[in-house]
Amino acid sequence: MSHRPGSDPLSREAGEGWGGGASSGLLPQATTIRILSDGRAGHEAQTLGVAEALGAAPDIRCVVARHVYAALAPFAPADPRDGFAHAPPYPDIAIAAGRRTIPALKRLKRDSGGRTFTVYLNKPANGLSAADLIIAPRHDGLRGANVFSPLTPANRISPERLAAARAAPDFRIAALRRARIALIVGGNSRHGAYGAAHIAELEHIAASLRASGRSVMATASRRTPTALRERLRRALVVPSGLFWDGEGENPYLSMLANADAIIVTGDSVNMVGEAVATAAPVYVVPPPGRRGKIDAYLTALADAGAIRIWSGALEDWRRAPVNATPDIARAVAQAYLAFAAPHR
Repeated sequence: MSHRPGSDPLSREAGEGWGGGASSGLLPQATTIRILSDGRAGHEAQTLGVAEALGAAPDIRCVVARHVYAALAPFAPADPRDGFAHAPPYPDIAIAAGRRTIPALKRLKRDSGGRTFTVYLNKPANGLSAADLIIAPRHDGLRGANVFSPLTPANRISPERLAAARAAPDFRIAALRRARIALIVGGNSRHGAYGAAHIAELEHIAASLRASGRSVMATASRRTPTALRERLRRALVVPSGLFWDGEGENPYLSMLANADAIIVTGDSVNMVGEAVATAAPVYVVPPPGRRGKIDAYLTALADAGAIRIWSGALEDWRRAPVNATPDIARAVAQAYLAFAAPHR
């Protein structure tokens, strides 16, 4: 039983297969990979990004733990109804993200007799025993012999995908005159909610950029408040505006690839990480609420020259892409090969 994401704009590209083993030089040809998914788009983007960088077309199992199991995760046992997630045939490598996947990941490790190499992305609440290898971004502050700490989380924004999207841009984006500014908008989180002042600021950014003669293309997330969606929809109309409202194919990748600059809200580590994987100048609008880890992340990116905090105007500057996904894939491959050697 597998789960295939249906709303991910990167999940249905030509030539992309599902199932099978690794095909890159990082892992042996027949290496099998299973992803344990909790269905969250951000987590799937990370796990799929690692698998693709490893050259694998993974077997994806979606964990849908019932309320009591989900509420107690990662400290509860795996929900018996999620048994397919840790069922044989056991993969060589299992990659998971999201606390609800951890019980199934640990059960898979146990049921495989320890032969499946387990990888968990992000900082696990149950500590270093969550997996054989933990990929916890630097701002999480996790340290341990089995921890790899990249600057950004994994993503699916590869140079090849960006080049393809530039060569054949979405027709709605191709119709916009240059300069094209991408406005990537998140929304409410457990750290804070977007109030009237934050909504007005984002509306003003969109309107002022259009008034300056630039085109603005925006996309929202599932967390974006309805009020903010409606304000952006009214502010971004043709011919110099585009707001993706969920109709038709999601032009998110095409926006990133064809942007002359990107403005992204700082409430999502993933969104900022995907923006800096491009070569465009990236500006971050600080999010509402408490932002301890987010601030540490944004400070590290600013120190690396990858972003600037939005100050009200576009500036003339250049930067190189920042994408830790290839480094993460190499760390997984090296750790797996060292783990697998005694079993051969």
